[in-house]
Amino acid sequence: MQDFEVKAYPEMWHELNMDVERFDKARQMLGGAYTKIFLSQANRPQKMAYFDEMISEIFGGRVKELMQAKKEGRPVVGTFCVYIPEEIVVAANGICVGLCGGSPGSIPDAEKILPRNICPMVKSAFGFKAGRICPYFQVVDFVYGETTCDAKKKTWEILDRLVPTYVMEIPQMKKERDRTLWLEEVKDFKAKIEAVSGKTISSEQLAEAIKILNGKRQALQRLTKLRAANPAPISGKDALLIEQIAFYDEPVRFAAKVNELCDELDARAAKGEGILPKSALRVMVSGTPMALPNWKIHNLVESAGAVIVNEESCIGTRYFKDLITEGSLDMEKQLAALTDRYMRIDCSCFTPNDERVTQVLKEYKDSAAQGIIHYSLQFCHTYNIEEIKIREACQREGIPYLSIESDYSPDDVGQLQTRIEAFLEQVEG
Repeated sequence: MQDFEVKAYPEMWHELNMDVERFDKARQMLGGAYTKIFLSQANRPQKMAYFDEMISEIFGGRVKELMQAKKEGRPVVGTFCVYIPEEIVVAANGICVGLCGGSPGSIPDAEKILPRNICPMVKSAFGFKAGRICPYFQVVDFVYGETTCDAKKKTWEILDRLVPTYVMEIPQMKKERDRTLWLEEVKDFKAKIEAVSGKTISSEQLAEAIKILNGKRQALQRLTKLRAANPAPISGKDALLIEQIAFYDEPVRFAAKVNELCDELDARAAKGEGILPKSALRVMVSGTPMALPNWKIHNLVESAGAVIVNEESCIGTRYFKDLITEGSLDMEKQLAALTDRYMRIDCSCFTPNDERVTQVLKEYKDSAAQGIIHYSLQFCHTYNIEEIKIREACQREGIPYLSIESDYSPDDVGQLQTRIEAFLEQVEG
């Protein structure tokens, strides 16, 4: 197993007013977990080396880039949600970056203030800022919030006391008047970014940004399609890692590196080479997002000898399945096209949301999976309730199905391992 560490930048962390001693312990724990979960895999694609390096520099090199961007007057916006119109940030020469929110270590900080019985992602994220143990929270100009759930939209009010937080109202239905509401929200967000950057976004800049984000999403679409090969040319753990890094890396560089990896996977698939034998059971995961470093389900499934071949979630296909039509230099038409693309996101905050059920079945077929695990975070009410429709659809289609509700703690790992192994036996028949 190769030597690996998440690199330390204590001077920079002091500059960012972080709790350096505590954060450094978390850094070391992340490095240990990464080595055990990712670097222990046999027959990994060589081009994964870039993404290993990204994790090594996740609290260093990338943060330096953000700090430099701020010195240059470029806006840096932190986010948790696929509803942020990234194209507008990029059009202003800004950076859109994911925030910390996938670890149990920060939850005690949040529970000093927030209620205990809300979803672990919201608590984890808030705790990272409250405890000053996330460099991304410390460097952003403001946090982008949205109204996809009650816990989030009320937490933004409290988070705003710690870091400026801008909230967009996400419609809850998809009628024409909801689209009109979202278009107005998009225009307001453009005005916000222009105010932060001090520059007006031109239609040419927005056209280039649309092209950049389309390129990033197309690279991820290509990766997803290659995972349909049997044997799968890459593990689900590595694919999930790439999808998580998509929220941190610079988009043009990221797309280029994903495409380089896909070239290698193309060659592997042509030669019939895979991360596991062709006989390995193939599982698709659907449900709530898995923020870095939430690798629990993927690690359990693949430690049991199966391979995960698709993630239908916000950190997965929901982020990149839809593109924006390119070519227009008319600002009104560009914003309308951008609005339409984001209205196609099938988040469970919408009612009704039957297109998500259809999308899950489509991705199951496209990925050549043999069973579906639906994953919900505790207290994520919209996904937990929508799980009923996903389960019913799988029953109608005769798809082996397992529903898991969990949090970020390791306490349920033994129980989940037993349930997953039983599920895989069911899939095998």
